[in-house]
Amino acid sequence: MRRLATSAFAVVLLAAGAAGSARAQTGRHLTTIDALRRFSGYYHLQNVVLRGELVEVAAGRDITASSPRAGGTGGSAVVASGAVRMALRGGDDEMQVLLNDVSPLDGPIEVRGQLIDVGRLTADDPRLARYDNKPDAEHWPKPGEELLLSINAVAKADPTPQPTIRALALEPWKFEGQSVTVTGQFGGRNLFGDLPAAPAKDKYEFVMRNVDAAVWVTGLQPKGKNFNLNVDARVDTSHWLSVTGTVKRDRALVTIEAKTMEAAVAPAARPVVAEAPPPPKEPGEVVFSSPTDGETGVLTTEPIRIQFSRGIEPPSINGKVRLGYVGGSPIAPEDLPKVDVGYDVATHAVQLKLSKPLEPFRTVKLELLDGVKTFDGAPIKPWSVTFSTGAN
Repeated sequence: MRRLATSAFAVVLLAAGAAGSARAQTGRHLTTIDALRRFSGYYHLQNVVLRGELVEVAAGRDITASSPRAGGTGGSAVVASGAVRMALRGGDDEMQVLLNDVSPLDGPIEVRGQLIDVGRLTADDPRLARYDNKPDAEHWPKPGEELLLSINAVAKADPTPQPTIRALALEPWKFEGQSVTVTGQFGGRNLFGDLPAAPAKDKYEFVMRNVDAAVWVTGLQPKGKNFNLNVDARVDTSHWLSVTGTVKRDRALVTIEAKTMEAAVAPAARPVVAEAPPPPKEPGEVVFSSPTDGETGVLTTEPIRIQFSRGIEPPSINGKVRLGYVGGSPIAPEDLPKVDVGYDVATHAVQLKLSKPLEPFRTVKLELLDGVKTFDGAPIKPWSVTFSTGAN
């Protein structure tokens, strides 16, 4: 578990990083259906680019048969009802689509659109007005259970004979297990929020990015002739690297297990095509806690754990956790247990270590105050849990 750092990162804007910053201007994510299903909270209402083929499937409810929440692969099963609808098939995965005034094309295509996590909207949301497969309000899905790819543009996919970061992000199944050499900008430990999660393989893993795509690099420290980069320092993200290694997929994350790396030169800057600004970032939220709300008989020394829907910006939680007793004899603030917060980036969870045990047979209220942020700057919804302690 990594202790929270209290100092802010220094931000240095260098000319060599101009190409890498263009991705933030385009506001799109190059990804796969597998990643959309596994990290639906991260991609919800985001502009996305995918590759695959449009296919006709039996119409009906789109049911997540083995969702990532349950430890499955996130595949979908469709209940037939005699009609057909369109789906995008990429690799071994499919997702239902909504074509917005665009014509379908045969063969390999590249699509641009927006992911809609139906369960995160309401039944009367106008973004679902044209969704013919919409569930009824009485059986509305939970977040992550039903996904829809709303497509705004379709184009023939260019062949990708050479591995690039863009090609790996869009069609990793074509390169999985192969040794490749790619060049990209050093992105540190996901310092720009390019990717939804970390593989958590080693302490030196880092993101390598280009104008509109990113992958993880594991296995080697970003260090070599004339460079020694810090994965937690934005000042180092002006550097470009050439990495050779094996392409792998881990929980829908595309990684390169590096064998060699060397310094590289940034490509000449290219003009950025303006796109519609991305929608506001979806707020993060608490998805699990231990103890749970309303739990009784909690041990006074039991660790307290809070898990978030996606990674957070660790310094933002400093001073934003409040613990107190409800009812009973009042306790002076200075006599309450002090809270030490540790963050685990791999599980998106914090564990609270108290300076002393909780009092027995008391009702405890734990609050997460306004101001905590996800790693990509979205707010975390304020949250609280109330539980009762038992004997020591």
